[in-house]
Amino acid sequence: MSNALHILTRTDLADIDITPEEVIELVEEGYLAFARGESRCPVKLMLPLPDTERDAVSYSMLGYDGSLEHLGFKTSYRQGSTSAEKYYTTISLYDDTTGLPFALMDCQRVGAARTPATTAITAKHAAPDGAASVLMIGTGIQGRNTLPYLLTALPGLERLRLYGTHPDGIAESRAALRRWFPDRELELVDDVPAAIAESDIVVVASGRAAHPKVRTEWLRPGGLLISVASKGVESGALRAADYTIATSTGQLGVTGTRLAGHDGELVIDAELPDIVAGRAPGRRDPADRVFAFSSGMIITDIPVAHALATRAVAAGRGQQVRLWT
Repeated sequence: MSNALHILTRTDLADIDITPEEVIELVEEGYLAFARGESRCPVKLMLPLPDTERDAVSYSMLGYDGSLEHLGFKTSYRQGSTSAEKYYTTISLYDDTTGLPFALMDCQRVGAARTPATTAITAKHAAPDGAASVLMIGTGIQGRNTLPYLLTALPGLERLRLYGTHPDGIAESRAALRRWFPDRELELVDDVPAAIAESDIVVVASGRAAHPKVRTEWLRPGGLLISVASKGVESGALRAADYTIATSTGQLGVTGTRLAGHDGELVIDAELPDIVAGRAPGRRDPADRVFAFSSGMIITDIPVAHALATRAVAAGRGQQVRLWT
């Protein structure tokens, strides 16, 4: 045994192959292990920094994945809450069976995989029966893989639409869809409210975007609105729904309080791990307008990070550093 830590950079991980189907399975098992009581996931610690001109935010997460028996620490820092250029996130993994460190790695690729997997799992359980249309709003790193992951979970989706304002993000969203589903067409939209009214599933992963803030009332009866911790959703969107879901109610209380409306009350009908485990429904009624709040849980970061790190190490990537000698 060795106490060397594998250091894996963004470049080391960039071309490590993992399919949407594999990631969805890993994330689902992460939720199931948590629902079984095998994992631990305290609420995210978030620290808004005092210099408002820089609009910086930092947070950390600690968790334990009972399926892998690995402990994970994740840290994130962003200077400018909408800046992709100054966003730095890492995850470190420790093997609880040996008591040894395993990896310290860039976490951007992890988040870009487990986030759309969570969206796909939510849609699989909460979308209306026969859902055929989806609108993706936002083309940042958290949203570009969403459509191929949704198609993996819901192959019956026929109409795929996208709203975005950044040419590079639109191009990368197209490329992600083309990689996994080369025969599918992507339609760009300009009128967000009209497109929402025509969609069975709406995913909002936009920041302070150039579109009207999305309102739950714009959904058609039976529609599903998934907010990926998005600033593009109107305050009070949670309160306006017929049925509400969160990945974690505690985390919603940290990162999603503005969604409650003027009275500040956050009422959640079901948490996603319980839905995946079959202990709660994804919706009560076919006509329910369902609102789902997705905030990252480290119990889903750990299995995806472990899979990427294991494959990267096997491919001879990264460096080994003995920090404790």
